[in-house]
Amino acid sequence: MDTQAVRARLLRRREELQSRASNASADLRHESDPLSADFAEQVTQRESDEVLGAINESARDELRQIQAALRRLDAGCYTACVVCGEPIEEGRLAAVPYTDRCRKCADGERRGPRRA
Repeated sequence: MDTQAVRARLLRRREELQSRASNASADLRHESDPLSADFAEQVTQRESDEVLGAINESARDELRQIQAALRRLDAGCYTACVVCGEPIEEGRLAAVPYTDRCRKCADGERRGPRRA
């Protein structure tokens, strides 16, 4: 596995997510679009705030996972499942480069670490 390519991919995704989270936060603060004086319009704006909040939280969650993946890369254990210690399938890592579990552990087929 080309760890430099993986790192580059994770860093690109981190940049995208940081931008998305920053934009969502700015929109939530109504920096460029203050709340309307019209109550009906405010209701619509507040509904949009809920969606923006969900987008922001999703981006921040994925950012945390990417940071953890970068730490695992640095530690040399990027491809090892954090639950069972077995290798994470290469196809799984290609699809979700920040995953920390093999397919079986992610599906809940294994319970707890197998190592002593």
